[in-house]
Order: sequence, then C-alpha cells, then structure tokens
Amino acid sequence: MANLKSIKKRIVSVKNTRQITKAMKMVSAAKLRRAQENVVAARPYAAKLAEVLERLAKSQDTDASPLMVKRDGGRALLMVVTSDRGLCGGFNANLCKAAERFLRERKGDFSEVSLMTLGRKGYEFLRNRHQVRKNHGNIFSTLSYQTASLIAAEVIEGYLAEEYDEVYIIFNAFKSVMTQDITIQQLLPVVPQDSGEEEVQTQYIYEPSKGALLDELLPKHIDVQIFKALLESVASEHGARMTAMDSASKNATEMIGKLTLIYNRARQAAITTELMEIISGAESIKG
Repeated sequence: MANLKSIKKRIVSVKNTRQITKAMKMVSAAKLRRAQENVVAARPYAAKLAEVLERLAKSQDTDASPLMVKRDGGRALLMVVTSDRGLCGGFNANLCKAAERFLRERKGDFSEVSLMTLGRKGYEFLRNRHQVRKNHGNIFSTLSYQTASLIAAEVIEGYLAEEYDEVYIIFNAFKSVMTQDITIQQLLPVVPQDSGEEEVQTQYIYEPSKGALLDELLPKHIDVQIFKALLESVASEHGARMTAMDSASKNATEMIGKLTLIYNRARQAAITTELMEIISGAESIKG
C-alpha cells in the first residue's frame, strides 16, 4: 500500500510539472511574437546602414577613422550574449562552448583575450574558465536601444584607449522557433562588407563631408549591431524555451502514462493478494 501511495504521489508531482511547463511554453510563445517583430524591424535598418558605410569607405582611406584602423597588438575582446534565465534547452551551453571553441581555434592570433558577458548564464559559465572583463546582467527584461548604446560607448572607449585591438560578438541569430544559428561577428575595427554587386557610378554630394559622416555613422553602426545582436538573442531565447517546454510537456505526458500503468498493475496485484488472503482464511476456518 505504501508503494501505491508513492506512485500516486509521483503521478501528481509530474502532472503539476506538466502544468508549469505548458504555462511557460504559452508565455514564451506570446513573448516570441513581439521579439520576432522587433528583430524583423531592426534587420533592414542595420543592413542599410552597413550599405551606406560601404559606399563611404570605398571612397575613403582605411585609416580615415580610428574605428577602422587595423592594429597589430593582438589583444581581443569577445562579447558573449546569453540569457539571464535557464530552462531553454542547450541555448546557453551551446553558445558558451562555441565561444570557448572560437578562443581555442584563434589562440595563435591573439596575445590576450578578455571577455564581456551580456547575460547572467554566460557569466556563470565562463567566469571560472576565462578572464571576464565585465558582466552586463539583467538587461533583457527592459532591453532598449539606449542600453545597447551605453554598452557600445563602453566598448568604443576601450578600443580608442587601445585596451584591446579587436572586438568580436557571439550570439544566437534567430532563424525560426526550432533553429538558432550561433553567429560570430567582428565589430571593431569596422571592416565594411563588400556586397559583391556592381556599383552604379553615381555622384553624391556629402554634407558636411565624407570624413565627418564616417565619424558620426561608425559609432551608430556599432550601436545598431549590438542592439540587433541583443534582439536576435532575445527572440532565439524565447524560441528555444518554447521548444524545450514543449518537449518537457510531452515527456511529462509520456511519464504519466507509464506511471499510471505501473500504478494500475500494482493496485491489481494488491487486490489479488488480499483476495487470496481472504480465501485462505475462509478455507482454514472450514477445515
């Protein structure tokens, strides 16, 4: 009988867990829609700004701005974007492992590497393994462009002070609810991407000047790239948590079915044993 009670108690516990995972899936699904809309809205602006920088950079020297100058110091800063909360499958662990793999593969290219973590989970994973320069935690609940701009200003200030010579950011790029691609992007020095398209010869009038525009747009470009990476990470987190909670709910349902079957068999065996005892007792009285 004690065994039956323990099985029944376990069934109730798993049902409560399933109720929680279903609720978390619904919350993530609601948050994912808004996060996905933010990502989709940010991508065209970031792409257009990169296109403008490409056109400006083609007509300027590579050392036109200090943010475009390549240095040979070999000191690097890696920004690792994770989440503040868990229960999202391998979302955080996979990204942290990818960051460690990047550091291991590029070990010969850098004389010194420091980390900046954006998200509590990344800091907890990496703080005992590598030098974490700074952690920005609890920024995703009230994420805004101003937050990304402040982080970008901090990164740019350190780069201009020559505290590091290259800056990279690693994050989960949102593809779909089921798919998040780990992306590593170089932020500094700014290297305009060549679109590969044949440019139509068009004359532009720049006001006040190309150099002044570069000085204004380059910091904004860093702001936008960091903000977009944070938005991508938030959408990816909700997608990963939604998938993880859906799997957990299905596993709980399967476990409830197995436990119910075990409970019914144990109950049937207990009833049979009691009947046998009653029959044996009755036969002994007759005898």
